Amino acid sequence: MSRIGKKAVPIPGGVTAAIDGGQLSVKGPKGTLAMPLSDLITYEVGEGSISVQPANATREARAFWGMQRTLVQNLITGVTEGFTKVLEITGVGYRANSQGKTLKLQLGYSHDVDFAVPEGIEIKTPDNTTIEISGIDKQKVGQVAAEIRRWRKPEPYKGKGIKYRGEYIFRKEGKKK
Repeated sequence: MSRIGKKAVPIPGGVTAAIDGGQLSVKGPKGTLAMPLSDLITYEVGEGSISVQPANATREARAFWGMQRTLVQNLITGVTEGFTKVLEITGVGYRANSQGKTLKLQLGYSHDVDFAVPEGIEIKTPDNTTIEISGIDKQKVGQVAAEIRRWRKPEPYKGKGIKYRGEYIFRKEGKKK
C-alpha cells in the first residue's frame, strides 16, 4: 500500500483540473500543464481534490500509484507556485551572465559557452556566480539545471565548478610530498 498514493491531492482556489482524451490538464494562475494518464491508475477529479487509485491489484499498478500521485501534485504546485533551482559557480574567472534567451557561461574553457534557454523556462543571474532557473514544469526546470551543471561539474580537490545550492562537495586531500 502506498502511503503517498492514499492521500488525495488538494486543488487550491483558482485552479481547475479536467480529464479529457487520456490527459489530465491543470490550469492555474501561472499557466496550464497537462500529463498523459496511465492505464494502470484510475484518476478521479472531485470537489477540491484529485484522487489516484490503482486500477487493479497487480504489482506494476501498485508501483505506479505513489509516483502518479506525486506527478499530479507537481502539476498543481507548478501552476500555483512554480519551481526554482539555484546553481552556484565556484572558481577563479568562472561566471555567468543572462542575456535575453541566452545564458553566457565562462567556465575556464578557451571559449564562452552559450546556453539557449528553452521555452517555458526563465533564467536570472542576480550576480556573476549565481544562476536561478524557474518555471512551472518541475521536470523541465530540473533538466535545464542538470544540462547547465554538466558543463563543469564540481571537482573534489578545489571544489571548482557548478553545484546546486545546498549540495555538499566531498573534498579530497591533494598529493603529499
